[in-house]
Amino acid sequence: MRLASTRQNASLLQLARATTAAILSVLLAGQPLLAEGKSRPVKPVEIQGQQRILHALNRLTFGPRPGDLARVQAIGLDQWFERQLHPSSIDDSALDVRLAQFPAMQMSTEELARRYPGPQIIKAMAQRDTPLPADPTLHTIYADQIAFYNMQQERKADKSTDTIQPNPTMQTEVADNVKKGKKALSQSMQDDGVGDPADGTRMDGASMNPAKPVPPSETAPFATAPVHRNELFPQEKALEIIAQIPGQRMQTIMALPPDQLVRFRQSLTARELAGLIEGMTPLQKETLMALGGSLRVIGGEELQSRLLRDIYSERQLEAVMTDFWLNHFNVYIKKSQREPYQIPAFERETIRPHALGKFEDLLVATAESPAMLTYLDNWRSIGPDSRAAQRIKQVAQARPDGKIAKAASEGLNENYGRELMELHTVGVNGGYTQDDVTQVAKVFTGWTIGKPGENTANPYQVGGFVFDARRHEPGPKVVMGETIPEGGQKEGLAVLHMLASSPATARFLSTKLAIRFVSDDPPQSLIDKMSSAYLFSGGDIKAVLRAMFHAPEFWAPAAYRAKVKTPLEFVVSAARAGNLDVNNAQALVASLDKLGMPLYGMQTPNGYSWKNDEWVNTGALVSRMNFALAMTGDKLPDVRTGWTALLGPAPAQSAAQPVAMSTTPATDPLVAKKERSLEIILLGEPVSDRTRATVLSQSNDADAIEQASSAFDLGGAGKGRYGGGRLARLGPGVANDDPQAAVMAGLILGSPEFQRR
Repeated sequence: MRLASTRQNASLLQLARATTAAILSVLLAGQPLLAEGKSRPVKPVEIQGQQRILHALNRLTFGPRPGDLARVQAIGLDQWFERQLHPSSIDDSALDVRLAQFPAMQMSTEELARRYPGPQIIKAMAQRDTPLPADPTLHTIYADQIAFYNMQQERKADKSTDTIQPNPTMQTEVADNVKKGKKALSQSMQDDGVGDPADGTRMDGASMNPAKPVPPSETAPFATAPVHRNELFPQEKALEIIAQIPGQRMQTIMALPPDQLVRFRQSLTARELAGLIEGMTPLQKETLMALGGSLRVIGGEELQSRLLRDIYSERQLEAVMTDFWLNHFNVYIKKSQREPYQIPAFERETIRPHALGKFEDLLVATAESPAMLTYLDNWRSIGPDSRAAQRIKQVAQARPDGKIAKAASEGLNENYGRELMELHTVGVNGGYTQDDVTQVAKVFTGWTIGKPGENTANPYQVGGFVFDARRHEPGPKVVMGETIPEGGQKEGLAVLHMLASSPATARFLSTKLAIRFVSDDPPQSLIDKMSSAYLFSGGDIKAVLRAMFHAPEFWAPAAYRAKVKTPLEFVVSAARAGNLDVNNAQALVASLDKLGMPLYGMQTPNGYSWKNDEWVNTGALVSRMNFALAMTGDKLPDVRTGWTALLGPAPAQSAAQPVAMSTTPATDPLVAKKERSLEIILLGEPVSDRTRATVLSQSNDADAIEQASSAFDLGGAGKGRYGGGRLARLGPGVANDDPQAAVMAGLILGSPEFQRR
């Protein structure tokens, strides 16, 4: 029996050395992720001391960074919490510097759509021969995308040719337009913030090193179709353009005819592409990337900026609550081509400013949000007896085969009315009926999206919220036994107030918050306290969180590290724990895709689950381990670690030299000391003896990181999604400053202890 057991253990260790999946199995063996792991004392009733601070940091932030524990100890936990409840009092200027690389994310929805037109806009303008914008920069963007659209259409029409034949008419028109606007181009670019100073000095402070691999989302300014090698842009001319100072380089590129832009992009290597945008301002880079297609630029920026905010914001409770409400009021980025343009304002203006305010204000803001109106189709809804419906019926009778007849068939849409009650407020057991759904849908007819101003250069832009009285269903409505008098838009505001004030909403939201912050099955006593705080305060989210924070149930020993991290929480907390320097978050965005939780990627309106069982399975845990090792081993493009800086140089060894792996890590006291230091840095407390033994036994496995990065291949991740498609092949990146620490850190981040928060 003992021999069989010995053979089994030897086999298990051998398999652990062979694959990262087996390493994970060893870590989980005897320490199930959902189990308590070790007996917990009945007393004290609340966790105390350092564990109390760690618990708060793991629940109320995206995870502690090195030094956070000491910082909270210095100011006091209660004072830290109150500061987090008032984010405007916290300096977040360092984050603002990072987010400055995404100028589009600060634009209004209309400005965004005007500057970076979507595919449907380009298609419509090409087919209708719509005049191009007068502004030279916008003129070039529109002309280039229209020309590219025409080139694609020609290629579809003639699949037998190996070359792209540019549209002569369009090429002539663009050339003439460029010639006419050439004198105004330079000044316009300067006025628009696109041009660099004459001396070409840097304006953004961010450098892209041409010597390292750069993901296509950064290096592929132009979407392209296959081009025959004989038609590539002349290499000497391409290198001459790259060698120019940034301002001059930008002007040269913007003056190229569209067909040459395609060939120019195809002719460049990855290093040359990096050199192309070297020294340019964020707006210049953004403009170049938008020339061949806007959606991937906008989508990529909104996903990256959200991740960077979660990782680096000092206003962590606001970031966590923004994530909570974005999931509660879920929208799907692929719902339509409008959605990517609407999501930046949805996060920036609708969710984040109200994340810690009154719930009713948040509810009204989401009801009026074009992103929500688009996602749940309320913008299409027409009251059956409205003036618009009567007009449609008249026109449809005259032209039964026309588009108006199709609009008449759409009529009343109940999607928003249903989700408003089931998912946003009172919950599925909140006491409403199907008739209430229909009545609420009628209340919100007329809440739609308007057309942009008539003076804009683009008649196909995405509009903002408007109330269209012609679409609104007349007459009073009865919702959950309460009569809503006829009153146009006021009817919707009355229903939102009624729902926001409901005790059922207080219970539903308190339960959901308790599941997110406390446990999968929160005590009813805690839910009652949070619900009472909600009702007493008139739906003040701060008051609800205070009630939770000061309740003994929040600090119960059984709640400590009982929640399993979602993929988003895992990725962000790992980046924070390792103090990563993320220059480009696209690799992390793609990692979330691979881990099963793409940002804005939940198609159904219920959002992602906060419960453990949704995320715990062997395949998911293996992927998490592979991600952790790839990340700690510097195998993710533009995501860099610094283990020597965190640990300090090894004895008698320069910090600039790579740290060699010990041949006997399990018995080497220096290796054991390093491993225990990493436990404290990454977790804030020691791991179990079994996890530590496994980490030490695998710490000199030189192939672990290569195997993990190969298994967690991001080459195909994100393909077809907004943000740039395929990433650059992982590695080789830069030489890791301490490969042994990288392996141990990856194993600790993939351990059961780190998976819990």
